[in-house]
Amino acid sequence: MSNTTTDQQMYDEVLDVLDKLRPFLQRDGGDVELVDVENGVVKLRLMGACGSCPSSTITLKAGIERALLEEVEGIQEVIQVF
Repeated sequence: MSNTTTDQQMYDEVLDVLDKLRPFLQRDGGDVELVDVENGVVKLRLMGACGSCPSSTITLKAGIERALLEEVEGIQEVIQVF
């Protein structure tokens, strides 16, 4: 199986998890955009209130990253891109 297939599979699974988390972010005036999944690294852009919130790093690492590590096999890390 090629990396491209694996990355695409992970991308789709990450989207599913983000769709479950999105209502919680939107409730606080924010949102999240999936930029890319490559070699187990998920690149996300936090938007709205989440983009400028002082707690955005905690949201990203303790919330989103933890959920993705638990639910999507092969995820190594989640990073924020701007």
